[in-house]
Amino acid sequence: MHCLSRVLADHVCQAPAAYPAELNDVARRCILDLVGAAVAGADMPGAVAARAIASSVFGSGTDTIWLTGNSSLAGALFCNSTAATALDIDDGHRAARGHPGAAVIPAALMLTGRAGATGADMLSAVICGYDVGVRIAAGQIGERIGTRQSGRWASFAAAATVGRLLRLEPDCLAHALAIAGVLAPNQLANGSSGYSNMTGNDVKEGIAWSSVLGLTAAHLGGAGFTGPLDILDHSDYYDGGRIVADLGKRWEIADTYFKPYGCCRYIHAALDAYGEIAAADTIDAEDIVEIEVQSFAWVQKLANSLEPQNLVDVQYSLPYCLAIFAIDGGRALSPIDAGTIGRKDLQRLARKVRLSVDQQIDRSFPAQTLARVIVRTRTLQLVSSVHTPIGDPTRPMDWSAIVRKFMTVTRHRLQEEHQQELIDAVAALPDGNPAAIARSLEHVPRSS
Repeated sequence: MHCLSRVLADHVCQAPAAYPAELNDVARRCILDLVGAAVAGADMPGAVAARAIASSVFGSGTDTIWLTGNSSLAGALFCNSTAATALDIDDGHRAARGHPGAAVIPAALMLTGRAGATGADMLSAVICGYDVGVRIAAGQIGERIGTRQSGRWASFAAAATVGRLLRLEPDCLAHALAIAGVLAPNQLANGSSGYSNMTGNDVKEGIAWSSVLGLTAAHLGGAGFTGPLDILDHSDYYDGGRIVADLGKRWEIADTYFKPYGCCRYIHAALDAYGEIAAADTIDAEDIVEIEVQSFAWVQKLANSLEPQNLVDVQYSLPYCLAIFAIDGGRALSPIDAGTIGRKDLQRLARKVRLSVDQQIDRSFPAQTLARVIVRTRTLQLVSSVHTPIGDPTRPMDWSAIVRKFMTVTRHRLQEEHQQELIDAVAALPDGNPAAIARSLEHVPRSS
């Protein structure tokens, strides 16, 4: 009997060259959305720091650090993945409880040219990368694997993506997956699912590092380096049945969610719930006595700073993001900018936000991340319905919505003609030339 790593390798190597239109549509949305996140995040401090060390750590080269310069393949991948995660506006997947796109898509876009791949090849690599990464993430046994942070499994996703584009043989790809899994960062301290309580930092679940690891593992596997092929075959650590459920019949990328706001996904349902109330009633922030957010227990594990010191602090503070939404509107979260930090009006309203756990909502987690909001003023109590966040598969953001988001989040970085170039290049897949995307991500003038 094959080890699960070999089963997944066979799955990737034998994946179809062409996919149904609806899967291609999801993959295109994932690509455009992730590129937008990376473009918007390129000037964040973490992305700037990554570029500053790229050549000295990873070596120089001619691979493109999107919009800003060049480095080696590994260095450019690290920088591009770092930029993609910087604003917390990249896609995610509920079953994985994390972010596949920031590992898969930079690797796919950068390897496509080197591999001489077509647009159809690139879409297939993206679809396969999401499928492998999400299946392994969903199959983790939480009692034995101490964190659900994306970096624990994003390396599998990146290795599958690169392996598909490099046309690795199944045995080589199986070893690449094993290598990627063993060497993945353990993430035990990081963020809301580790022992550290400090979520406001640039580590971002180790996704960028795992992207480079997946790239490295694929090349190592192709060169004959070996790993423990039984890595996924231990029921105390992985649910093998979940990993292979409907393999080849159901593709996990179809359940990707997209984020209209640049903050932790756990915050989004509360924002949408407040939006429902605000659309029906005119609310003056000064009249608000309390905003109660009824949600699931994991929301309270976020840092939830009332006086965030940087943009990453803001991304993990439900009270502060809700204050931004209430005072400045949803567009101010697409993405968040430095002008929101230190504002007394936002701090005052954030202090009026109270988080509580609704037991029925809590039982629906992690399959759903729901919230209800109650706004209490001096004279009124306004109660929202229970909200699923916009962008989930049940409340999808279609191509036109992703285009609008792309135009919004990149408005300070790209001129309109360059925005349209990227939109058109992604829309042309699978028949179009993916090199058009790469060309549009080279040095371009900034938006004025």
